[in-house]
Amino acid sequence: MKFSSNHQLSVNQLFSLVSIIIIIISYSIDMAPVPAKFIFFPIIFFLLNSLSLSKAELQADYYDQTCPQLEKIIADTVLNASRHDPKVPARILRMFFHDCFIRGCDASILLDSTPTNKAEKDGPPNISVRSFYVIDDAKAKLEKACPHTVSCADIIAIAARDVVTMSGGPYWKVLKGRKDGKVSKASDTSNLPAPFFNVSQLIQSFAKRGLGVKDMVTLSGGHTLGFSHCSSFVARLRNFSSVHDIDPRMNTEFAVGLRKQCPKPNNNGDAGQFLDSTASVFDNDYFRQLLAGKGVFSSDQSLVDDSRTRWIVEAFARDQSLFFKEFATSMLKLGNARGSGDGEVRLKCRFKN
Repeated sequence: MKFSSNHQLSVNQLFSLVSIIIIIISYSIDMAPVPAKFIFFPIIFFLLNSLSLSKAELQADYYDQTCPQLEKIIADTVLNASRHDPKVPARILRMFFHDCFIRGCDASILLDSTPTNKAEKDGPPNISVRSFYVIDDAKAKLEKACPHTVSCADIIAIAARDVVTMSGGPYWKVLKGRKDGKVSKASDTSNLPAPFFNVSQLIQSFAKRGLGVKDMVTLSGGHTLGFSHCSSFVARLRNFSSVHDIDPRMNTEFAVGLRKQCPKPNNNGDAGQFLDSTASVFDNDYFRQLLAGKGVFSSDQSLVDDSRTRWIVEAFARDQSLFFKEFATSMLKLGNARGSGDGEVRLKCRFKN
């Protein structure tokens, strides 16, 4: 029994449906005839409920029958792009975070602005995301291999896993079956966690996405591949407060180096700083840097100052394998953030069908 080409009743659901029917028929044989409404209403309710559940379920083998070459096509595309531009891994990982944090993982970050609507990708926090062409390239190849099958949202999720793995980080089986959203508004990007947030604000922001304190610290570790322009942290380097010129939480030598990277006035729009000392490698160096007072963002450094999060930072700084394990788990949780039920599989990721 199928509801659509991609949503099937599981064996357990089918068994439950058959059981309901058998019970009703048995009752009608042994007792008085059962009115039709008592037969059909439970079945209709069950079918509607099963449809809702099947829509919500993501599966690792979702495309095994419809597009078995999916993972190889995306991996080859991402690897080729990364060879030509070493900033691609950080940008793809950030793209996944910023997409899932707005309306769930629905590829709304990929939609272009129109004359009547400014889209997410043109919101202030997303101006520097870039590398959208990598997803476009993978989508074009997938449309040739298996037309109108793979959602752009799933491509982002798989590509994010791939950039982590190819950079030396963990591997996990990406759950698939997302649909692409039809709404994208630049104004919604104000809901993204800001680089000046304190721990309480970070916890609240992540909690809205169903993520706990450990998830928040773990996913912050994605900054191990990150780069930031000066505008996101320059306030920590000069005239920080009436008492301190530089943020006192910052390692002094590190702050002096950042000042040189971000002079005043700064005429270089590309100037900035990598977020840890091994920027092209996915590792736990980010957490060691925080403990040394070398967090670039105020929000990152705040993780060390709060007892709710410091112990997690210390644990990950000591044990990279623990960080890798938790990162894979938290990425799966973030990837479960769902968009609107009114989704589609776009033919081109930049435009609604």
